[in-house]
Amino acid sequence: MSEHRPVGVFDSGVGGLSVVREMRRRMPRLDIVYVSDARHLPYGEKSEEFIRERSFAIADFLLGEGARALVIACNTATAAAARALREAFTLPIVGIEPAVKPAAQATRSGIVGILATASTLQSSRYAELLRRFGQFTRVIGQPASGLVECVEAGELDGPRTRELLARHLGPLLEAGADTIVLGCTHYPFLLPAIRAIVGPAVRIIDPGDAVARRVEEVLGSDTGGGATLRCFSSGDPAAQQALMSRLLGETVAVLPLPERGRGHRREAAPG
Repeated sequence: MSEHRPVGVFDSGVGGLSVVREMRRRMPRLDIVYVSDARHLPYGEKSEEFIRERSFAIADFLLGEGARALVIACNTATAAAARALREAFTLPIVGIEPAVKPAAQATRSGIVGILATASTLQSSRYAELLRRFGQFTRVIGQPASGLVECVEAGELDGPRTRELLARHLGPLLEAGADTIVLGCTHYPFLLPAIRAIVGPAVRIIDPGDAVARRVEEVLGSDTGGGATLRCFSSGDPAAQQALMSRLLGETVAVLPLPERGRGHRREAAPG
């Protein structure tokens, strides 16, 4: 297997770059192809069937780009499409989910807050996590409407963002949560603003590092490459390029995502 085949990563928008950031920190030579499906943002307002359709279309594209593994850097898409993608494709597929287990293990007060989109909190996967790991911990799910849109607009610390964060975090703090899970990949980009509200005593769990560790495990010793990051978007490439470059702190080129048919290939690209 070639060391230089990339790992494909996708999200409904730019939030998955928080996972890419952790992957590059752990595996600095890794080649990555990233897809932002910004034209169809947010996934949380779409049907599961639609999200699966988009996930298959993007997976087909990433396979065409030579991806040797896929990372679904979106909680909503993981819940809606991960199982079907794993049944259809033979290459490794890593998803993401709210970090209920590590939060339950970390809390001292016995109260955990989950900041997530409404669709994630309503998913069967989240309910399963609560059944498995929330028996001895009070887990409070807080729908955080508006935050994804703030990140996509580049409003990381403006008045509207701070007001929304205060509104969403307030009930968790009032309930005594000492551990808060960021249940959406967009939210790590709001971490400074979140920290300013919750203070230093509250532990904040970003699942991006756990996803990066899992990708590292899947790839084993094969994490070499040219450290390239190629980005595509179904949204406006110029606007996405400016935003992605800002979020990553480096200049990133963004190309338009080609519209391709759904191929449902069952085998990974050869390599």
